[in-house]
Amino acid sequence: MQDSPAARRSSVGKLRAEFVTFYIVAPVLMAVALPPAWMFPALLTITFLGVSLLHATRGFRWRDLVRPAAPLNWRVVAIFTAITLAVSATVMMATAPDRFFALAHQRPLFLLLIALLYPVLSALPQELVFRALFFRRYGALLPGPVPAIVLNAALFSLAHLMYWSWIVAAMTFFGGLAFAWAYEARRNFVLALLLHSIAGWIIFALGLGIFFYSGNVTRPF
Repeated sequence: MQDSPAARRSSVGKLRAEFVTFYIVAPVLMAVALPPAWMFPALLTITFLGVSLLHATRGFRWRDLVRPAAPLNWRVVAIFTAITLAVSATVMMATAPDRFFALAHQRPLFLLLIALLYPVLSALPQELVFRALFFRRYGALLPGPVPAIVLNAALFSLAHLMYWSWIVAAMTFFGGLAFAWAYEARRNFVLALLLHSIAGWIIFALGLGIFFYSGNVTRPF
């Protein structure tokens, strides 16, 4: 039995409100209202909610995430890694040269722990919420493929507003473009997760983690 036009409009309206609340209202409130010490618990809560919504999304199947429509393109991985290395090194030299490789020199075991846990505890939840949930649950609300990918990257950058750093905003936007392209254009969640993990490894290895640490957050107001 098909839904009536009124029911469909109501469903789309609820999805739109859910989308705006989840991807715009929540990040802005976190950035302007929450104390830095509360950010991690808030992120955990939002992640849990996002994964729950993804699980409840009609037509979504978890096994599809590990069954990509296109195989891994290792040339893409190599190019992304090279560009990320070059950009990250340039940013470090321009903004904090004294912190270059600081974590590797001062706390190598902690850097190894980050390398092991980042893909599972950070990249994976973010990819579930900002790629799988975004494109699968809210696909009917999105514009064409290219504008949707740009919108995804912009909202991914907005989600990092809580760090109040133009470096974080720029890097997460351009990183978001790559991750969204890998997921939506290449239909490969594993590729998006791998690129995100590589970006995280490079950022923390080179020292850019200082910009992604809530303890260093300074609000401009």
